[in-house]
Amino acid sequence: MSFDLLIRNANLPDGRTGIDIACAGGRIVAVEASIQGAAERVIDAANRLVSPPLVDCHFHMDATLSLGLPRLNQSGTLLEGIALWGELKPLLTHEAVAERALRYCDLAVAQGLLAIRSHVDICDDRLVAVDALLDVKKKVSPYLDLQLVAFPQDGYFRSPNAIENLERALDRGVDIVGGIPHFERTMNDGARSVTALCEIAEKRGLLIDMHCDETDDPMSRHVETLAYETQRLGLAGRVAGSHLTSMHSMDNYYVSKLLPLMAEAGVAAIANPLINIAIQGRHDTYPKRRGMTRVPELKSAGIPVAFGHDCVMDPWYSLGNADMFEVAMMGLHVGHLTSRDDMRFCFDAVTKTPARIMHLDGYGLEPGCYADMVVLQADDPIEAIRLKATRLFVVRRGKVVAESQERVTNLWLDGRPATVNQADYAPAGRSA
Repeated sequence: MSFDLLIRNANLPDGRTGIDIACAGGRIVAVEASIQGAAERVIDAANRLVSPPLVDCHFHMDATLSLGLPRLNQSGTLLEGIALWGELKPLLTHEAVAERALRYCDLAVAQGLLAIRSHVDICDDRLVAVDALLDVKKKVSPYLDLQLVAFPQDGYFRSPNAIENLERALDRGVDIVGGIPHFERTMNDGARSVTALCEIAEKRGLLIDMHCDETDDPMSRHVETLAYETQRLGLAGRVAGSHLTSMHSMDNYYVSKLLPLMAEAGVAAIANPLINIAIQGRHDTYPKRRGMTRVPELKSAGIPVAFGHDCVMDPWYSLGNADMFEVAMMGLHVGHLTSRDDMRFCFDAVTKTPARIMHLDGYGLEPGCYADMVVLQADDPIEAIRLKATRLFVVRRGKVVAESQERVTNLWLDGRPATVNQADYAPAGRSA
């Protein structure tokens, strides 16, 4: 039998080793040991980890790579970032937004990040960013799945034309309904916005991804309303609450009520570790709150939890490089997720869990799935996070779209050469 691509001797995230993966017609056709047949290209994974693509289910591509325009965020706070973005919005052009987004997509693919959900601000009456990212979505579709969320950054009720603009954006082809209830003028307006936006999604048959309670205020409890509306409208499995940082400051009794409500309703949670740890707690003296939502508790309640990158070099965050292992590493540390099972959970939080939240079609490493995968310079998911593993081969629809050399350092110590390959430093009891 002949294949387009055959990857041999792969380790899989579920613990299987010595596995071959055969691809034809853009799909995986076999996953088993010792597949017989020829292929246009054969890659020997050499007992390295082969993973489904990395996935980022929370990003802001309209703002990415705009750091310093028109100025820098001096306080590091969410509110100054929103104000700064408000200064930049009138200066945006279709060409500039698209150019920055395309550059970011190139970087993402090189990092094995082949699916991104991006929020796009609809409060600019020109809908410049909406039109630019819709164009980008078409251009990158051969190598990256891009979902767009209609996001009323300045408030669904608070921004004068947001109600109309959100409908316009959805009519133009934006995929998902977003919101920001904690930025409305009152808590009541915030709750009303959740209801209105969920009803729009229900009417149109769309998914929902709502910035919810991105604040240190323990009384910001809009995720409770989101859970209620999800259940009332029969939207289970179609709704995600992003950030949920107020949960970090809530009292334990209230959270003990809230988590079962979210689980019962079928609401997923998206934490953004890099941004949450950088932005939250800015008004604290000491002790300073970490800010990231209660990931271990959400996990224990059976709520799907994904990690998002959120921002890269924009008004809110001056760092970032599209590396979802860096995101997983921060989530692991901030959430005290250091058991072996918890670290594997963190790997899932940047791969299969966000893919599930995004309803990605054909995602995975089973026969029939799209032939999208990454060969990593690591032996297993934990090592991939620890080393921020080099992406040796990035495969999209059975074709290699990016490849890198193994990361090796040559040393000269006391006149003698020594080679250091980080992946060779294995846990005790395991050969490298």
